[in-house]
Amino acid sequence: MISRFVGGTVLVLAIGVSMASPVTVRAQNADKPVIIAAPTISVTEEQLSPLTTVSHGISLYGDLKYGPDFHHFDYVNPDAPKGGTLVQSSIVAFDTLNPFTLKGTAAAGLGLIYDSLMVSSADEPSSLYGLIARSIEYPDDRSFVIFHLDPRARFHDGTDITAEDVVFSFNILIEKGSPYYRQYYAQVDKVEAIDDLTVRFDFKPGNNREMPMIIAELAIMPKHYWDGRDFSKTTFDAPVGSGAYKIESFEAGRRITYARVKDYWAADLPVNRGSNNYDAIRYDTYLDLDVQRQAFFAGEYLTRSEHSSREWNTAYNTPAIQSGEIKKEFLADYLPNGMQAYVFNTRKAKFADIRVREALQYAFDFEWLNRAMFYGAYKRNVSYFANSELAATGLPEGEELGILQGFKSQLPPELFTQPPQLPNFDAPNGRREALRHSIKLLQEAGWELRDQQLVNSKTGEPFVFELIIRQPGLEKIALVLKARLRQLGVTLEIRLIDTGQWVNRIQAYDFDMTTFWWQQSLSPGNEQRIFWSSAAADQPGSRNFAGVRSPVIDELIDLVVDADNRESLVQRVRALDRVLQWGFYVIPQYYLGGERMAYWDVFGRPDTVPLKGTSIMTWWIDPEKSRQLKKGGY
Repeated sequence: MISRFVGGTVLVLAIGVSMASPVTVRAQNADKPVIIAAPTISVTEEQLSPLTTVSHGISLYGDLKYGPDFHHFDYVNPDAPKGGTLVQSSIVAFDTLNPFTLKGTAAAGLGLIYDSLMVSSADEPSSLYGLIARSIEYPDDRSFVIFHLDPRARFHDGTDITAEDVVFSFNILIEKGSPYYRQYYAQVDKVEAIDDLTVRFDFKPGNNREMPMIIAELAIMPKHYWDGRDFSKTTFDAPVGSGAYKIESFEAGRRITYARVKDYWAADLPVNRGSNNYDAIRYDTYLDLDVQRQAFFAGEYLTRSEHSSREWNTAYNTPAIQSGEIKKEFLADYLPNGMQAYVFNTRKAKFADIRVREALQYAFDFEWLNRAMFYGAYKRNVSYFANSELAATGLPEGEELGILQGFKSQLPPELFTQPPQLPNFDAPNGRREALRHSIKLLQEAGWELRDQQLVNSKTGEPFVFELIIRQPGLEKIALVLKARLRQLGVTLEIRLIDTGQWVNRIQAYDFDMTTFWWQQSLSPGNEQRIFWSSAAADQPGSRNFAGVRSPVIDELIDLVVDADNRESLVQRVRALDRVLQWGFYVIPQYYLGGERMAYWDVFGRPDTVPLKGTSIMTWWIDPEKSRQLKKGGY
């Protein structure tokens, strides 16, 4: 039996089999299953293909918000005018136009030139709708997925996008792309082109609820373009893409400009209406943050996200801001903040002991930093899923507690009796108690103070380690950490390096400590393996920079991936979060819960801010505002 979706109707073809009872195929958003009766023939249960859902979209849990005939997302302006150039900045001096490998530093914005099979909506936790794929087909157990491509889909050179291009894109990423892709797509067992417009992915045994959605976001590249080219090398040949924009021009390391594809086949699809409103998007490179900021005030680029609380409160008092030519806003979001932290490389012997890691956590004086340097803008980042319902707080209870009790013998007893917390230096005797607790832990781990220097009790080796950072602004914060560590007899050496060197070193795990921000989604899943699994600990290109190797965490990740409803997902993520917190793999820093954005007042933007926050790609250049600003000398 083969089920297909054609023009809103499910067609079922019985080939070479007999059926004694009706065959049922379900089309999502239909009131009832489609029943094809064939009373004169017979077939066994084993001979039937799995019952499949065929739909314009897919959700991880629950129903889709938008039906098959939706016109546009609710958070866009479908009548937004097209035109103008969006100029943005980058701190990346790029040396390649291939963003899919570890070699080189890719130019900013390259994702603009590639479309995926489906795209996510910003006002649902985890839902995707068709782009290159007109529809998606999958069984209840999601053991495979079939994508039916839109016959109108084509690359920038006019070539049709086919199932062979999808197969090629997947295989080339697995074979020659960053190791990240091999980890991310590890559950894929087989991929095959059924015909020119139909491609099937089969998954390995297990709960594969998220896998169809992971594959649906695969960037699609043209097989014919890469024939005869080495995908693994850096390149300055502008690749042929499939997205709303293509590379128009670039100066290596300095700037790159993308032009909106004038005959873009998908411009009027529901998922694109109201987006991609700029005729061109340009990224200019600035290697110095202060120069970058001053260039914004001079009108060299149009939007700026400010990451420095001090600069946000002191530097943004220019005439353009006072006159209203530049708008300054805090744009809140409702997403898990993830974990921004100083990361211990537990592959290093000095950080292998959990007591050492916990002791050094007590050297980060967040309260003083927040007052003295951050203008009270931040909250302490305790959880790996802060700013969301996914964060583990208080004591474990309900399903989370039941999960953790299954690992009780492998977990610290305090996990069940103490809520997650970090030292508060503002509490009565807070600083003294934190210092005392740290020294006690370090002594238990085999370190002792000699002449105000912490040394290994057996070897006499001093406790010295290096922090690598890539932004000058982080050095001032690190100096506060250095001073607090000095009170413990620990010597911290701070090394500022360029972005390219930093990337190379963290990908090779060649560091003692660095800073990193693991961003999270509303529906965590397979990516957690890349962040925390034992398998990823020594895999170059993974995000397991801490070198986490824990059988408990491995099993908790599997439980998260296997969750079959939203409430169970929340409880399982909380269990994972709690175990990560009690592993002391990082020194948590802080989070903002939104974005500080300054922008020249030339934009129009939708009234609705979706669940996942605003996107500059749904804004547009307002012709009248732009004219008025230019009259003023911009």
